Amino acid sequence: MNPLTSIKGSITTGFVLAIVLSLALTAVAGGELGVNHAAIVRWLHLVSGVMWIGLLYYFNVVQVPGLAAAAADKGGPGGAGISKYIAPTALAWFRWAAVVTWLSGAYTLFFYHGSIHNAFMLAPTERAIGVGAWLGTIMLFNVWVLIWPNQKKILGIVAATDEEKAKARKVALYASRTNFILSIPMLMCMGGHAHGLPF
Repeated sequence: MNPLTSIKGSITTGFVLAIVLSLALTAVAGGELGVNHAAIVRWLHLVSGVMWIGLLYYFNVVQVPGLAAAAADKGGPGGAGISKYIAPTALAWFRWAAVVTWLSGAYTLFFYHGSIHNAFMLAPTERAIGVGAWLGTIMLFNVWVLIWPNQKKILGIVAATDEEKAKARKVALYASRTNFILSIPMLMCMGGHAHGLPF
């Protein structure tokens, strides 16, 4: 089986390679081999976060403008292929990556920092990560409460009138653009906390 011929094979191979590299790097550094639960959860947080934010950027920078251009091109192929085949799959990865990112981040804060309360209350030592956590929480809310229910109407997954679809497009777009905007300071706060920036 060639792992490059399927998404499942590629994902599995990527995780296996990461584990092998982790063990090899630990052995070379003279560390004890074993499972570092905290590191695995942080790694999962990072991988799922890249998937979530990567898809958010794809939707806002590529898909939405591309579909608008396709709709304006009266002689072109239109956007039906994207709406029927690409968007539902991308939205599934998008919303579940959001959940895994938020849960793994909260888990890390609670179990390994003991500071989920301090982070969400914006304690001085946890202020940057706390602001990032709040922004991520707002973004998760937008994904599941505003974007996904409206995308189901737009994509025809649930029945909706043309008027309901038009309203759904606006709500989903504004929620997605809000997340796009919030992601920039959220990443600054998360990166700042992890890399010792002075805020």
